Amino acid sequence: MTMNDTILRLYAKGAGLRGLVCCTTGLAQEAARRHEATPMAAALLAEGLTAAALLGGLLKVQQRVALKIETDGPLGKLVAEADAYGRVRGYVAEPGLAWPLPIDRESRANALGREGLLTVVTDLGLRDLHHGAVTLQQGAIEASLLHYFHKSEQTPTLARLDAALDDQGALAAAGGLLFQPLPGVDAAILTRVADNLAAMPSTAAALAAGQTLQQIAAQALEGIPYTVLEEQPLAFACSCSRQRSRQALKVLSEDDLLALIVEGEAVIDCHFCHQRYIFDREELAAILDEVESDALATMFEESDT
Repeated sequence: MTMNDTILRLYAKGAGLRGLVCCTTGLAQEAARRHEATPMAAALLAEGLTAAALLGGLLKVQQRVALKIETDGPLGKLVAEADAYGRVRGYVAEPGLAWPLPIDRESRANALGREGLLTVVTDLGLRDLHHGAVTLQQGAIEASLLHYFHKSEQTPTLARLDAALDDQGALAAAGGLLFQPLPGVDAAILTRVADNLAAMPSTAAALAAGQTLQQIAAQALEGIPYTVLEEQPLAFACSCSRQRSRQALKVLSEDDLLALIVEGEAVIDCHFCHQRYIFDREELAAILDEVESDALATMFEESDT
């Protein structure tokens, strides 16, 4: 059965509860492919991308969120971003991290690291970005995300992040869910949802078995009337471009650009999507001409004032 990357926004009016359920299989597989990630790196990256997708599901239009995990573990660092439109991207510092199969919760914690920091940065369209940082919990992205909501947002939250690998170590499915009581509502409602989840397979296992997000949502909220407010597509998408890379080169000094011209080319790799942009000697010379022209224009403007 084909799984489409989607996030469902749920609302249980009577219980005062909002929720998100998502499938991130395709975008996680795309990220793993682009970064040539090993099974361990792919599994942890999938969890990070799922966390970003869920955080993105809480945003309003034109808002973005990024999470960064820096630890003492061999994975090194994980970064994932999402926006309100379902565009998700991310990377890990060591995509080639070797690890024996099978990969379970304990081995993931050992690979991610036991000591570290989770930082969440949200662009709400205001003058300043909103930052929140908490210590890594139990070597797990899921536990750390819950700790973030508790410490930085003071919001009772129930969340699950799941990535399932097949017998060969390939990423088979990824997904997650998140539930929060509305302001002023007793957080005990989360206990009912947690009891339902305890009787269910993990989100990724359910997706791999062919269950739909609607079926997963119905099981998670069994006994709690709810409405699906929205069904939004998710996708791996990067904001990098050749033009942006060209603009980055224009920030270099004239001496640095001359050095690149002597070398014959400049190569810019995007951390997030592994797209490579190559600028040959002719293109670099054109950029240098523009930099010199801009410098002269600025000099004349300053002399006129």
